[in-house]
Parts: sequence; structure tokens; C-alpha cells
Amino acid sequence: MTDTAATSRLPFALPRLGIGTAPLGGLFEEVGEQDAAATLKAATEAGITYFDTAPRYGHGLAEQRLGRLLPPSGGSGPVISTKTGWLLRPRPDGSPGEVITDWTERGIRESLESSLTRLGRSSVDILYLHDPDEYPDEIRRTAYPAVRKLRDEGLIRAIGFGMNHSGPLASYVAKFEVDVVLIAGRFSLLDHEALTTLLPLCAEVGTAVVVGGVFNTGLLADPSPGAMFNYRPVPAETLERAQQCRALCEAYEVPLPAAAIQFPLLHTAVNSVVLGCRSAAEVTANAAAARFPIPGELWQRLAEAEFVPEQLLERRGE
Repeated sequence: MTDTAATSRLPFALPRLGIGTAPLGGLFEEVGEQDAAATLKAATEAGITYFDTAPRYGHGLAEQRLGRLLPPSGGSGPVISTKTGWLLRPRPDGSPGEVITDWTERGIRESLESSLTRLGRSSVDILYLHDPDEYPDEIRRTAYPAVRKLRDEGLIRAIGFGMNHSGPLASYVAKFEVDVVLIAGRFSLLDHEALTTLLPLCAEVGTAVVVGGVFNTGLLADPSPGAMFNYRPVPAETLERAQQCRALCEAYEVPLPAAAIQFPLLHTAVNSVVLGCRSAAEVTANAAAARFPIPGELWQRLAEAEFVPEQLLERRGE
């Protein structure tokens, strides 16, 4: 790998901060329509113009809410990414049913067309193949060629992969021409997994990177007993590490969420961070944290405590 970044394959600029809509689909707890509307209104008022969604978020509910509550698409409209590879199968009464994998060209197209209907749009900016960890043969034979065809037809502007594990994601970036990837939970103050292979590779070939899960399911937003870490109850030693990280930040009067949100952007390959929000208050707090000034000395202290890889600071000239 070289340290020189290639020209980006993404044909447009991504905002540095975006909203992930899994909470608006009811992840962990239901969000009412009024709260969903207030959340998206707060995001637009805060100048946030990137929204990531997926059919699996609330069995289409998150996409439907974006379609109802966001401004219409257009030259100044928001950037929207959604995902494919899974089809929603409602019950006869219309209520949510099962979700099935389908990596065929027909399935990929049906998934996107259904998403566009829910979103009320004729196209989206990014289409991610969603969690294809165990389907490399299907991706090679049918799914990747299908999303390329959809891009050629103008139904999407960019194609990528969205996953929770950086190793398989890196293998897809190495095999295919990938405009953008979304890696969730594997590049945070507590988890540097994506740094070993994925991020250097993306920098080398020009694949844009979106990072989600920067709080590791909430722990780095509020490291207290009972917090979740990567969708599970936090182990005692991990909780202790998160509390140590918070104490270092507090010594410089920096909120821990501010460091957690801004950390991934220290890497030159990272274009954007997406944050799951379920209320207007969360949007407002996260937007403020993303802008909070962080002194170079704090980044150095965090590096000394192994929360930040030293190589990131060397690139910044700190």
C-alpha cells in the first residue's frame, strides 16, 4: 500500500456528517411519527444533508418516513443512500413479515424499485449491497453486475457495500470497482479494526469511506453500567476503557461524543460519519459535538492511551 490517496471514484462530494435512520425504523425502541418528523426537521435545520437508510430498517418504515418528511430531490436536495440484497415479504394482512436474501439481478432491481417507491424518488445517490459477508459467489455472479447496470441506467449515482466487518469488506474493495463503502462499528476510539486493511486499501484505490457506529451502540455516547457495546451488554473491561477515554476528554473540557464523532475523520480515506438519531435533541447534540473544537494535545493524549493510532496524528502533522 502507498500513502498517496487515489482520485476518488465517488462522482460527488459527501457531507462530513450524516444521519443513520435505523432508529427511525424502530431499532431498540419505537419512535413515533411526531418524533421522527422532529428528528428530520432538526437535521435539516442543522445543515445535515446526508441520510442513510435501508429496507430492513423497520421493514421499510425508515424509508417511508424519509419519503414523507424530507424535502423533494433536486439539485439542492439531500444525499440519500439505501441498501439492497434483502427483500421484504409482508403478510397477507399487510403487516411486516419476513426478510429474505436475494442477490439475483431481479431481486436487486425489485429491492431498489421498492425503496424508490417508499422514498418517493426516481433515483438515489448511493446503493449499498447490505451485509453480503457470506455471499461472495452471489455477489460476483449476479449482485455486483446488477448494481453496475442500475448505475449505468441512472437509477443510482454510486455503488458500494455496507457491512459490519472490515475484512470481508476489504476483499470486495480489492475485487471490484467500488465507489464507496460504509463500515459500521469498526473504526472508533475503541475499535481500530478497519485501519489494518480496509482504510489503506480504500485510500489507494480511491474508494470513499463512510463510517457508522462511532459510539459502538451507545457506549461512547454514555459509558455507564448497563450500556450496550456492539449490540450486546458491555463487558466490564470495555466499560472501564470507555470511562478512561471519557476522563481524558473531560480533562480538556471536551465531551466524549465530540471525540468519538470526529475521530474517524482523522483518516484521509474517511469522507463522512453517519450517526443514528431518534430525536431532535440527539440531532442537535450530535451536530454540536461534530463541530466542537478538539485541541491537538488531547488527540496526542488519546494516542498515548491507545485510543487513537499514532499514524493518524503523524498524517495530520500534530
